[in-house]
This record gives sequence, C-alpha cells and structure tokens, in this order.
Amino acid sequence: MNIVDIFLIGVGLSMDAFAVAICKGLAMRKVNKKQMLIIALFFGGFQALMPLLGWAIGTSFAKLIVDYDHWIAFILLLYIGGKMIIDAIKEWKEVDKVDEMDPPLDYKEITLLAIATSIDALACGVTFAFEESFNILRAILIIGLTTFFISACGVYVGNIFGDKYKAKAQLVGGIILIYIGIKILIEHTMGITLGF
Repeated sequence: MNIVDIFLIGVGLSMDAFAVAICKGLAMRKVNKKQMLIIALFFGGFQALMPLLGWAIGTSFAKLIVDYDHWIAFILLLYIGGKMIIDAIKEWKEVDKVDEMDPPLDYKEITLLAIATSIDALACGVTFAFEESFNILRAILIIGLTTFFISACGVYVGNIFGDKYKAKAQLVGGIILIYIGIKILIEHTMGITLGF
C-alpha cells in the first residue's frame, strides 16, 4: 500500500467527519475559528488513533490468517464503503434543521461524534496489519492530517453552502473505500500492482 492509497483511505474515512463538520458549520452565523480548530483536532486525532488501535489488534492475529488476509481487508472495506454509500442515499433528501445559532461547543458531544465517525477507521486499521512492512506511523499521520484538514473545510462548507454536500461527501468516501478494497484484492490474488 503506497502513500496515495493511504491518502485515499484517509479521504474516504474522513467523509463522515466532514459531514458532521458541515452540520457544525450550519449552526454558525460566522465561522468561529477556535471552534473550527477544536472540531478538526478532535476528528483528526480520533481518526489517527483508531487505525493505530486496529493495527495493534490486527497484528496480534495476522500470522494466523495470512493466507486470506486480503479477503478480510476487501470485505471490511467493502462493508465500510457500502455502509457509507447507503447512508448517503438515505440522507440525500433529508434537511438538517438548526435549533440554535452559535451554540457553545459541547466537548462531550464532540468527543462522542469523533469516536462515532472514527469507528470505521478502527476496522480499516485491522487491514493495515495484513500489509508486509507497513509503516503505521506514516499512515496514522496521513489519515489524521487529512481528516483534520477536511473537517476544518467541512465547517466552512457548512457555514457557506449548508448541508448541500453532506450526502455527496459520504457517497464519495464510500466509493473510495470500495475502490481500495478491490485494489487490495486484485493485487493479492493476481500478483499485480495497480498504480493508482
């Protein structure tokens, strides 16, 4: 798995955080830069932590399932990506209503949202354990920074455009994760390397 693959996984995984950040931006009359930074830090931090935990869990039993690890990675990414696509389709016509403009940041809520939007990254981290000589620190840095940046952009997008792009972001994220899963399966079963 190369840097581009990891970046694409980071983009795909960050789409849930992007959707939630859009909702947070909706409630702001003007973008609160301090709140935007905190939201991005929480989402980026948890999105980096969860793959590390998944990788640690996966490495403990990777040797037992080395013959079919690519199938597990494919199934996990297919499931995560498929779930994101289904959620996007369900939310396509929903309209988020803002109860209160410029509400104070609730740290308990942000923590729970950051955990909820990064659960998929835990499962994805398990797939990293199946890659030979995988650099987990590079991966979590890329995923964390990607999510940080995308979440910050989500606050701006939500503030400017509303929830118009929320479902589209989840759809794109799901498609990216399914693509990576198929790529892993093809590379391992056919022994060929796909560039992008």
